[in-house]
Amino acid sequence: EYELGGTLTIPEGAEKPYPSVVLVHGSGPNDRDETIYGNKPFKDIADYLTSKGIAVLRYDKRTYAHQAKMVESFMEITVKDETIDDAILASNLLKSDERMDKDRVFVIGHSMGGMLAPRIDAEGGDFAGLILLAGSPRTLSDIVLDQITAAVETLTGEQKALGQQQLDSLASIFAELDNFSDEQAKAIDMGGASAYYFKEMADHPASTYLSDIEKPVLILQGGKDFQVYADKDYVEYQNLLDGKPNVTFKLYPELNHLFMTSTTGTAEEYMKADNVHIEVLVDIAEWILNAKK
Repeated sequence: EYELGGTLTIPEGAEKPYPSVVLVHGSGPNDRDETIYGNKPFKDIADYLTSKGIAVLRYDKRTYAHQAKMVESFMEITVKDETIDDAILASNLLKSDERMDKDRVFVIGHSMGGMLAPRIDAEGGDFAGLILLAGSPRTLSDIVLDQITAAVETLTGEQKALGQQQLDSLASIFAELDNFSDEQAKAIDMGGASAYYFKEMADHPASTYLSDIEKPVLILQGGKDFQVYADKDYVEYQNLLDGKPNVTFKLYPELNHLFMTSTTGTAEEYMKADNVHIEVLVDIAEWILNAKK
């Protein structure tokens, strides 16, 4: 029903069967390269990992490839429909390919993809290990409130008053999510999604999946990320998982949400074409190749 185009990069000259990776996008209708202006972080990751002997599958997100069809039912859509089911199918596709080592299929989730990767793993992805790029164990509603609060603080006068009013309204809805029935939540338009989208995601917290996970996990964060925060989200990962021998953390102080070099730490940087920093690519490749089966 939702056929997706994708790209599978195969290492040349590497020993079969290959370790492989599924790339899972952040929020919004992303193409297979996770294109943001002139930046293509998923292409950067795929090209480098494949050069090191790791096959990589990246694909167009369902909300990108079937945008018109998805919009028709956007008040009922959840992350399961939008992201999780397709990521599980991608994992199964790699495991069914005789060129791949079915015991060494990994997932790299970026941003919301990082938040969802533990759930994808638990609900059928069954990966050899998880790499979480700029993810979070917090709820999406908490992160959205933080992002909008930061935006409102940059406003002045009437605009700031209006922004604060909208923020207060959003916060009051989020505070009642647990009390809404599914049907009540589906009736509340949050602008591009219903309250049910947030409620369903909050009912499946990443922290629960992560607390129980015993397979290898690599958590990476940019220090100048203004969408997911090093001093909140990354710290929360550490509070939740510090001391677990299967979890590795790394912070890159000068990188942004796309793991590209940052000077201003603002959205304007996204408009300038750049590449995922080589240190990040090297760290990911070495971690995958050294991960225990």
